[in-house]
Amino acid sequence: MAETVDYAPFETTTAGPVEPPAAPHPVTAEELSRLHDVSVELAVEVGRTQMTIREALALGPGSIVTLNRLAGEPVDLLVNGKPIARGEVVVIDEEFGLRVTEVLAPKSATEAAEAAHDA
Repeated sequence: MAETVDYAPFETTTAGPVEPPAAPHPVTAEELSRLHDVSVELAVEVGRTQMTIREALALGPGSIVTLNRLAGEPVDLLVNGKPIARGEVVVIDEEFGLRVTEVLAPKSATEAAEAAHDA
């Protein structure tokens, strides 16, 4: 049995003149403190590669995946998928860590993300 659906009419509105976005104001310490307890995901990206689904399905124990980075090259520190810093991988008490060697400026972080995505 099919249900009947009632559609409600809507009115088209017209927007007024578009104003240019206001220049961002400097963020105060008080405003920033509201975000201190917000959780974010940090990840260290060693490298990337592209492959077909056939190649991915063929992976198994012992398979080697070639990445777009050279050994010893800095790795990226990502916050919610966006690069914010670079560093070197270190081992501390049999656990991996990252020694930050460079904090990326907002523009170079965007460029790094685009370059990594294109690779």
